[in-house]
Amino acid sequence: MRGPAVLPRIPGRPELRTRRERFDDLVLSIVTEIDERWQERLGLVEYAVEDTPQIPDDWSDDTVPLSSLIRGSGTTPTRLVVFRRPIEHRCENRTELEAMLLTVIVEQVAELLGIDPEMVDPRYED
Repeated sequence: MRGPAVLPRIPGRPELRTRRERFDDLVLSIVTEIDERWQERLGLVEYAVEDTPQIPDDWSDDTVPLSSLIRGSGTTPTRLVVFRRPIEHRCENRTELEAMLLTVIVEQVAELLGIDPEMVDPRYED
């Protein structure tokens, strides 16, 4: 069989969302909820998803970062980056992926705010 199994309703636009788009949607839903709750204390934060972290050649640790938090200063906003591939490799299904994303994002926001992760989101489990 050649061609798509599902014909798109809008020509040139795939009917089924890609794995990357589904991941981005999960991140967006978690970030939106947390950002709305903590906007006054967070200030300006940019959220991003990248496929993988750029690890230097001399990296000696056996772990790969799941996210990165770069604190802003002055007019430069804080930037929270979630790395898609390392997170996906640790999850076997969508439920695990949602839990992992929630954990990663909540821990980074908690570090930024200087509070316990349980205070950032009640769904957080250590």
